[in-house]
Amino acid sequence: MERSENGTMVPVGAGIVTALVGYTSAFAVVLAGLRGVGASPGQAASGLLAVTVTMGAASALLSWRYRMPIISAWSTPGAALLATTGAVAGGWPAAVGAFVVCGVLFVVTGLWPALARWVQRIPTPIAQAMLAGVLLPLCIAPVKALAAHPAAVAPVLLVWLVLLKVRPRWAVPLAFVVALVVIAIALVRDDAVPAFSALVPHVEWTTPAWTLQAMTGVLLPLYIVTMASQNIPGAAVLATYGYSVPWRPALTVTGVLSAVGAPFGGHAINLAAISAALAAGPDAGPTSRRWIAGVSSGAANLVLGVVSTGLTAVVLAAPEGVIQAVAGVALVGAFAAACAGAMAEVEARVPAAVTFVVAASGTTVAGIGSAFWALVVGIVVYLLLGVRRSSE
Repeated sequence: MERSENGTMVPVGAGIVTALVGYTSAFAVVLAGLRGVGASPGQAASGLLAVTVTMGAASALLSWRYRMPIISAWSTPGAALLATTGAVAGGWPAAVGAFVVCGVLFVVTGLWPALARWVQRIPTPIAQAMLAGVLLPLCIAPVKALAAHPAAVAPVLLVWLVLLKVRPRWAVPLAFVVALVVIAIALVRDDAVPAFSALVPHVEWTTPAWTLQAMTGVLLPLYIVTMASQNIPGAAVLATYGYSVPWRPALTVTGVLSAVGAPFGGHAINLAAISAALAAGPDAGPTSRRWIAGVSSGAANLVLGVVSTGLTAVVLAAPEGVIQAVAGVALVGAFAAACAGAMAEVEARVPAAVTFVVAASGTTVAGIGSAFWALVVGIVVYLLLGVRRSSE
């Protein structure tokens, strides 16, 4: 008992839970995002492996070096953004080029704090409304999937709804487990079990390319949504538990690893926001030992990276609608939070609503996706109406 309370068992367990909850709650969103910007099944599998391994390495390294539970995660909002962006000029290589530059921008942000302050000056209602608009189509997907494929989708949604009441933390992971059961039954029934070669971990190199459309339609929204919805809130979450995140090293490590993982398909890693509380809170043991949770979370993600290729093969062979349902319910919480943030300030509700509508429209103008135009239009309307920031 002494070892359990004051040693390593509690934080190690908390770290493993953090990794499992974070991975199972959002990996379907990552796959949808990579596929959305043109990745083949093999490239998407490689990208999932890349972000899982790099975020595991970042968590372990930063937590061990700074003796605090610094959890790194893939950019779930960024993946959702990619899922609604669609193919860009230059195809998948151009998307990879945008991922590389995004990683470099994270490093620059760490070295040049003025850039982070610039991101923070984007009105919160506008940034949150853009995110909500991006998430809306993905959150609607389970409804459409249920109508089209009730037998396959209903069990997933039912388990999610029940667990949301009794064990909210495990609602999405256990819904995913049910989805795996549904997928397994369908694969055996249809004699469509993936070959063993498809289950072996592998990475695929993509030589980056750079196009103007990818820089404006992928890079800028991906950078902004990751900074505004992940890195900045992630540092704030740790601050609530008494930890002061070493901003420059954290962004440098996550930025470098994002750029390194990009040619293998990884879109971006960052400071975790929601899952950070699992490793930094009281349930992770004594304050002085919680850094161990960050290390064990990183180690667990390295293991998950090994199985990610096989999991991707199974998921991509799933009956239509099942994975859309899992991805959709995984984003409902983020959608609700984004809506609340967008509409919190009464004076900013009209600009926020305009931003939301533009982002949710999915409209592409001049080859550039709706997320970018939502930010532009939203900020213009915000300034034209003379809305004052709540902090002013």
